[in-house]
Amino acid sequence: MEQRDFGATGRRFPLLSFGAQRIVDEHGCTEEEAVRIINRAIDEGITYFDTAPRYSNGQSEERLGLVLKHRRSEVWVATKTNDRTRDGSWKLLEASLKRLQTDRVDEWRLHNIMTFEELEQCFAKGGALEALREAKEQGLVGKLSISGHTNPRVQLEAIERFPFDSALVALSAADHLIYSFAHEFLPKAQEKGVAVIGMKVFALGKLAPWYEQALRYTLSLPISTAIVGMETMEQLERNLSVARSFQPMSDIEQLEFLKEIAHLATPDVLRWKASAWMSGEWHHRP
Repeated sequence: MEQRDFGATGRRFPLLSFGAQRIVDEHGCTEEEAVRIINRAIDEGITYFDTAPRYSNGQSEERLGLVLKHRRSEVWVATKTNDRTRDGSWKLLEASLKRLQTDRVDEWRLHNIMTFEELEQCFAKGGALEALREAKEQGLVGKLSISGHTNPRVQLEAIERFPFDSALVALSAADHLIYSFAHEFLPKAQEKGVAVIGMKVFALGKLAPWYEQALRYTLSLPISTAIVGMETMEQLERNLSVARSFQPMSDIEQLEFLKEIAHLATPDVLRWKASAWMSGEWHHRP
């Protein structure tokens, strides 16, 4: 697979990376199958793994940890804090390290900062950013990061105020159509040497009918890598096939693809950009 620079960090990663949110019971993936998928991904050259403590109440981290205890030196591990305070974030990190069966993570990020209010909470005295800085000083984490699904201006403000090493942001083709991280965030991140990791590649499955096009679209952007959630071996193999044969989309191909999926730019599809997502209402829909 093609290798790309990870911002200004001096590291390089394959263009396809592993989103570990789905290797859990909730998505029909058993522990045995999760371990098989992770090992297969590493064997096939995937080195970047993203997880978080809130993914199925830590089960994602636990299952990744079952492999890390044997293959820690082969992979880069990123996890997150969804707490906006220093003390709460420290508690989450301590629990993450135990579940991951490691003494450090390579990258720790503020999880899904949706609003300027949340950003202010993280940057305030006693906020989560204090925990990120302290954990890095103590050698428990390597690089510092932020993630966002919703409003690219929030992440733009974040990288103006603090030298984050990376940012994980929503970069599906459908995301380009409203509050576009590709349009608003990517150029400034490149200018600052911030590594950009693409996510939401298939827009929670809504782009599945255009599988190869959707993955090629995101990989064609000037990003460092894209994480893709995989709960079956079949999905892993399919993603590997697209990544290995990857050819960037031309401008014309991108435009034609965006025109074809323009009808998907609705709150019901792009839920992470809708007001219901930010208010928490989407959790309670039937």
